[in-house]
Amino acid sequence: MSGLNIISNTSLTMFILIGIPGLEDANFWIAFLLCFVYLMAILGNCTIVFIIKMESSLHEPMYFFLAMLAALDILLVNSVIPKMLGIFWFDAREISFNACLVQMFCIHSISAMESTILVAMAFDRYVAICNPLRHKSILTSSIVAKIGLVAVIRGAAIMAPLPCLIKRLPYCRATVLSHSYCLHQDVMNFSCADISVNIIYGLIIIISAMGLDSLLIFLSYFLILRAVLRLSWEVRLKAFSTCISHICVVLIFYIPFIGLAMVHRFGKRSSPIIAIVMANVYLLVPPVLNPMVYGIKTKQIRQSIMKAFHRNATRPELFH
Repeated sequence: MSGLNIISNTSLTMFILIGIPGLEDANFWIAFLLCFVYLMAILGNCTIVFIIKMESSLHEPMYFFLAMLAALDILLVNSVIPKMLGIFWFDAREISFNACLVQMFCIHSISAMESTILVAMAFDRYVAICNPLRHKSILTSSIVAKIGLVAVIRGAAIMAPLPCLIKRLPYCRATVLSHSYCLHQDVMNFSCADISVNIIYGLIIIISAMGLDSLLIFLSYFLILRAVLRLSWEVRLKAFSTCISHICVVLIFYIPFIGLAMVHRFGKRSSPIIAIVMANVYLLVPPVLNPMVYGIKTKQIRQSIMKAFHRNATRPELFH
């Protein structure tokens, strides 16, 4: 340990973020693609929130949860992409220690909030299909708002210890991170001290939060499947059609998350490009695809968007 330059958490001032190793010469052009992804995510999710807010026919639990998910996606891309654009366009790779902790907290807490909302959406589909007569009485507007509040509090509470666990550690001077943003599982590996507490708490979060959420979602769809199989073929198709969008969004969220967790836990000898690609897919792809999935697969949203565009297109005719 004497041969290592170690700095305490009080003297550490910044981390260095990276772009994509081996593609440094293409960073300027990659940033345009990243900017396109950013605009698509913002435009798509803002459209979802606006349409659900304006169309009274969409004031139902499923769409309220979707609006919450879209709002969280907006917060997520805003906590990540502006800094990434600075890296790719201006080589602004430095991030202060405290800013890194804030970004880390935002990324992990928003992800946990989204996971909770996905559970709520699965429960909504379960009640709507298995107990439709009580759907409105069970998932009232008040209950939906409380579920949203619980999602925010839960996500913030379980992730709040992460910055504290990072701040207590001493670091070696080689603080060039492995991604374009700060993740707990990445930052902790640059410490020169024992990180067992960080590893254990990270596993607790994965098992008790993400693991439990995925189990509850699976249980909801198992009960839905069991109930639907008793119905006629035509009714089965109609029931499954109301679930397909949510199933797609769940897969878009959890598959990259599981892949990223596996790479960080067991892929120490794999190429760093794999971890970078998985991390970018996990954070950037769901906010872009979620509005598309619901816009294409959900008839009510698709019709509401078309109605809004038609209304705006015909409005100037009123002045002729």
